[in-house]
Amino acid sequence: MSTSNNGWETVIGLEIHAQLSTNSKIFSGSATAYGAAPNSQANLVDLAYPGVLPVLNGEAVRMAVKFGLAIGAEIAPRSVFARKNYFYPDLPKGYQISQYELPIVAKGRMEIVLDDGSRKTIGITRAHLEEDAGKSLHEGLPRQSGIDLNRAGTPLIEIVSEPDMRSAKEAVAYLKKIHTLVRYLEICDGNMQEGSFRCDANVSVRKFGAEKFGTRAEIKNINSFRFVEKAINYEVERQIDVIEGGGKVVQETRLYDPDKGETRSMRSKEEANDYRYFPDPDLLPVEIDPAYIGEIKATLPELPDEKAARFVLAYDLSQYDATVLTSSKELGAYYDDVVKALAGEKLPSKEQAKLAANWVAGSLAAALNEHNLEITGSRIDAKRLAGLLGRIVDNTISGKIAKDVFEAMWAEDKSCDEIIEARGLRQITDTGAIEKAIDEVMAKNPGQLADYRSGKDKLFGFFVGQVMKATGGKANPAQLNELLKKKLAG
Repeated sequence: MSTSNNGWETVIGLEIHAQLSTNSKIFSGSATAYGAAPNSQANLVDLAYPGVLPVLNGEAVRMAVKFGLAIGAEIAPRSVFARKNYFYPDLPKGYQISQYELPIVAKGRMEIVLDDGSRKTIGITRAHLEEDAGKSLHEGLPRQSGIDLNRAGTPLIEIVSEPDMRSAKEAVAYLKKIHTLVRYLEICDGNMQEGSFRCDANVSVRKFGAEKFGTRAEIKNINSFRFVEKAINYEVERQIDVIEGGGKVVQETRLYDPDKGETRSMRSKEEANDYRYFPDPDLLPVEIDPAYIGEIKATLPELPDEKAARFVLAYDLSQYDATVLTSSKELGAYYDDVVKALAGEKLPSKEQAKLAANWVAGSLAAALNEHNLEITGSRIDAKRLAGLLGRIVDNTISGKIAKDVFEAMWAEDKSCDEIIEARGLRQITDTGAIEKAIDEVMAKNPGQLADYRSGKDKLFGFFVGQVMKATGGKANPAQLNELLKKKLAG
């Protein structure tokens, strides 16, 4: 594979499939819970028995409209379900009910932040409702396949972007942004391992300056952010090698093999006419009036970009910190609670907000990662963390001691004050006590003192360390530095 894409421009569009978090399927009353025994959640509609009729799940419509409003899209006053005809072992009807010419959501947009801090708007062509297919099972079934139809009929919203992305990193940034949004809206759990959030990547290359798009390949069903980036980068290099080698890229569907780190051909890519779309005669058009849209709009939560903008404005955070802290709805709420508890009845200062941001995105995030926990499973709630940060602010403990207290709080269901008192960790802020420790250290180290006073300024750190050691790490760092400078100056 070549290592340089010089002279070539990458063009990427994503089709994201988000399973909607409804209690029942889109056209039947079967449950949608993950992990049930195979075929235990499939009724006669899902099995496509003759004479059965689909009935649209109104909750799926509500969730689709909610998503459309969140991306600033047009909500169609009239949308139509169509039959998408193709044979697949786990599609009993022989067709999938989807939307084609008249989708429920169209012409939306999503803003992403690039590595250099700049922003880019990605167009969203459409978001349409459809049913998921079942699942073919191969493990433990030598020389045969099993079919599990529990997933057949689960409601999906397929989110189709414009071909606006120009690198794998941009594609991942966009995918993560959509992932965050559907979880904020509580319309999809976003669980990529369970397949409830996955994407197809349409990838092509063209010479820089060319107007016409190159022939694209579609990489199907990628279910991790890391694999999306790896699959796109591999495919870009593969297409460049094909063209520079005198060949032509074939329009096809490909699969990404994470074990080999490569894409491989699956089948030739179908066009829309291959599916023989036509309106489903068993389903009426969906008509949505403005009052219904208004009701849903009133239920929208504070969205990620809005929350990040508020954090920047109200808490004076950097855009980077605000973006990190709003990466999930639960994390943003936790941070909000920490800041409010830390500030009490007052508005938080910039220093308080930044201190809270550093701890939530730093020590707390590290502890959650280490124990494989989400923020909702944190062993230290927002109020207890705010209590710890309050003791840093009022100089009861130093930031360094606070890390030891945090670890104890994580292990024990105790407040920071209980741990500080039990372990004698209260910071020394008595000027006389700190001066006494400094005098003792200077007396014990006459050689280093002489060297420092002769110009070896780097020895200042040595004296800080020795005084901290003498005080058990409890001396207030700011006071220590100030007093030590005066003492060493003689």
